[in-house]
Amino acid sequence: MSKTANVIGATGLVGREVVSQLLRHPEVGTVRIFVRRELNWTDPRLEQHVVDFSREETWQPLLKGDVLFSTLGTTLKQAGSKEAQYQVDYTFQFRFAEAASRNGIPVYVLVSSAGADPKSIMFYPRIKGELDEAVLKLPFRKAVIMRPSLLVGQREKRRWAEEISYKVFGPLTNLVFKKYRPIRAATVAKAMIKAALEDGPVKEPILTLDEIFRVAGE
Repeated sequence: MSKTANVIGATGLVGREVVSQLLRHPEVGTVRIFVRRELNWTDPRLEQHVVDFSREETWQPLLKGDVLFSTLGTTLKQAGSKEAQYQVDYTFQFRFAEAASRNGIPVYVLVSSAGADPKSIMFYPRIKGELDEAVLKLPFRKAVIMRPSLLVGQREKRRWAEEISYKVFGPLTNLVFKKYRPIRAATVAKAMIKAALEDGPVKEPILTLDEIFRVAGE
């Protein structure tokens, strides 16, 4: 039986890869994306829903199927304030996860970040850790959280700080700090889909960098 996959954050670096790979996956019949603006993407298996993330009634009834992939995220610069970033990186994602669990979606997969920690004194790792902790308390049959390091790929909006970090520190992390080495967005997406569609529960709900490579088979 073909599966229905839901995706939020479809225009992001990992989200685009998740959608692209799902549309080619033999077990997936429908890919439903929730976006803030209409995208020029066409595929017979793709359902596109333009919604207001702050108004749950615009998207909650549509959130049905077998799995929710949550890849939504922003930067402080793009958001404009910590409050706005918190809304995107925590509030919107948690509300979708909560609604998915209420609607009977059994599987949930989230992209978090290396260093995520709800007790961190730094804002970004703290909100990522808070979200990780919150969604694992929801009654999904299976929930998986990916904590990749620096992501490599072509973003819709370029992040100069990430590009500079990759060029400067990428070779060093490959040699010395392997647990922080860069990872392709396509690899993260591959691991997310494999973790979601494989039968049985996961041994460990939080996957760090080496485990993401292992699940992806790379």
